[in-house]
Amino acid sequence: MSEEQSETFKTLAGYFLPAGTLDYFDLVRVLKDKEGLVLFLEERNELPEEFTGQQYHSKGFLPEVRVQDFPIRDQKAELSIKRRRWEDPGTGVIVSRDWDLVMKAPG
Repeated sequence: MSEEQSETFKTLAGYFLPAGTLDYFDLVRVLKDKEGLVLFLEERNELPEEFTGQQYHSKGFLPEVRVQDFPIRDQKAELSIKRRRWEDPGTGVIVSRDWDLVMKAPG
């Protein structure tokens, strides 16, 4: 897929996803089955602002979460969401984005 096609796809997907979703997630796959659509989202590997300037490294994803969403053209829609986690190599502490802060952010 060309860069232009990728941007067109991202723009189109933005109309079908909850507002702000593509600020933090990449749509990596869409599956259509007899039940409807499943949109697979993976959180971008961008350290949350509250940890900027600190040394953390990605430790993959938290367990996948499935969320039933609004219908798209009379098709049931489900979001399959994979959130990231990061580790402080000095302490071994695992952190993830605080979604309560994201939801309250002016925007």
